[in-house]
Amino acid sequence: MKKIIYHGSERIIKKPEFGVGKKHNDYGQAFYCTFDLELAKEWAVDYARDGYANKYEIDTTNLKILNLNDYSPLYWLAILIDNRTFNISSPLGLEAREFIKSHFLLNYRDYDIIIGYRADDSYFAFARDFVSGVISFQQLVKAMKLGNLGQQFAVISKKAFESIKFIDYEYASNEQYFYNKNNRDFQARKMYNSTKLMKWNKKDIYIRDIMNGDVKENDPRLQ
Repeated sequence: MKKIIYHGSERIIKKPEFGVGKKHNDYGQAFYCTFDLELAKEWAVDYARDGYANKYEIDTTNLKILNLNDYSPLYWLAILIDNRTFNISSPLGLEAREFIKSHFLLNYRDYDIIIGYRADDSYFAFARDFVSGVISFQQLVKAMKLGNLGQQFAVISKKAFESIKFIDYEYASNEQYFYNKNNRDFQARKMYNSTKLMKWNKKDIYIRDIMNGDVKENDPRLQ
């Protein structure tokens, strides 16, 4: 099946290179794309720099795809912990970080493509609050739906890179799209901090409940 994907960058990239890029991004070293042209333009710009949304076609027919939307957010979180630095100082948070990684980490490096949430500043903050025991699992799930911050399509394997075909690009102005990006993040944080979202519920599940075994890993409430 052929899909259209976009990659936001400060430059035009006609041939994405396997093995290039930061190793400590959400899903490790990969070529991060999106199905959404507008999001790609937002990801392409900085506060003082314009960018480009590169357009590609990728044939996924023979590629192995891990869609994290089919799993509990705990599996997304485990991959995030495996790749990114969580600045946590509390004893609970430090132990929870290792617990999540040891109990929910999938063999994601066996896949060619990973589809899932992009850990913008907001989503990363939500995840850190859950690991630290500040918010419940239910609140984390609600938070992940805020602000429409976007999903990413990460090209992982060499085989997947060989399936990418450059089509075109569109220019992205930082004057327009940096504002859009900041506003999207601001709205997510604003809703996250609202009284309605953050209202405490005694039936909610916290990370300590999972770690203590009061809630099993296969509990349907964690899906």
